[in-house]
Amino acid sequence: MAEATDLLKTPLFDLHTELGAKMVPFAGYDMPVQYPLGVMKEHLFTRESAGLFDVSHMGQAWLVGPDHATTAAALETLVPSNMKELKPGKQRYTVLLNDNGCIIDDLMVSRPLAAEDDGRLMLVVNAACKDNDYKIIAAALPDNVKLEIVEDRALIAIQGPKAAEVMALHAPEAAEMGFMEARPLEFDGISVIASRSGYTGEDGYEISIPAGAAEAVAKALLADERVEPIGLGARDSLRLEAGLCLYGHDIDENTTPVEGNITFCMQKRRKEAGDFPGGERVLKQLAEGTENLRVGLLLDGRAPAREGAEIRVPGSEEVIGRVTSGGFGPTLGAPVAMGYVPSKLAEIGTEVELVVRGRALKAKVAEMPFVAQRYYRKPK
Repeated sequence: MAEATDLLKTPLFDLHTELGAKMVPFAGYDMPVQYPLGVMKEHLFTRESAGLFDVSHMGQAWLVGPDHATTAAALETLVPSNMKELKPGKQRYTVLLNDNGCIIDDLMVSRPLAAEDDGRLMLVVNAACKDNDYKIIAAALPDNVKLEIVEDRALIAIQGPKAAEVMALHAPEAAEMGFMEARPLEFDGISVIASRSGYTGEDGYEISIPAGAAEAVAKALLADERVEPIGLGARDSLRLEAGLCLYGHDIDENTTPVEGNITFCMQKRRKEAGDFPGGERVLKQLAEGTENLRVGLLLDGRAPAREGAEIRVPGSEEVIGRVTSGGFGPTLGAPVAMGYVPSKLAEIGTEVELVVRGRALKAKVAEMPFVAQRYYRKPK
């Protein structure tokens, strides 16, 4: 683990300190794990109102080419998603794949709305993976497409059922956006780039801000009684309830998108062609199934199963898998987990046992998300 003095700081570090945050090392950064409200209340407040998250540790970058078709084609050599047909002002979730069809990282890709930005794609990648991601992407690009790493911007997220009404007070055009849309906005006169997306299962926005203006934007949002600052602890329990993967835990360089149960990131054209890294293996899995599959797990009682807990056949010592994420779900009032089990045992309702502190606890394979996602989709 990095020494405290070696840790990087986000542009909002001083604000976290001012707000009384408990800071911890995370992906090389000094990050807030919780505020005085506490993880449980932060989680529930986000579900009921709106939470503000500092995600400036994430990597932001641009792919820049002569036109959209060229830039999208370059990115498609690395990911299994349809980037060529990504419309202006839209965002897509995807994964970087290695030659085995396994996941190097998951990321968000946005195509700018403005015609003058044709040929540009904005990438947001995971903090712990960003340096490796950038090397892999840059090495794969043709001469006429460049990777421009962004070092001078912060990234914050406002999430929850009241996020949209709060945002609209500062950036009225935000209200017009639908889920997975992205556009430049003026936030109290500050130029930002926002997407209507997030990592909690709630409606909300992720906002890329010039680093020097980040504190002003964050303070403007926090001045509203409907908004509280939220740390990494509640961010993790919120995404777990929403059934969302954490890279390095639920998906990694040993899992394919099929095994990880995230094939929604693969659109029809790419599934049919298989023209991406590891395509032959991934297409075979799509056709024939996989040995193991990521599933949701609901436990009896209130004791949570943490990452690494054994998953067993009930009443036996036979280990069939391990928990990859687990904890108490404050919204459900019950423990939830995700893990990998043999595909033949992945059917909803299948009974298993999870070993917690030497005790075998009853659990069932369950539908995900555990808590209904509430993204805002515009009426058609």
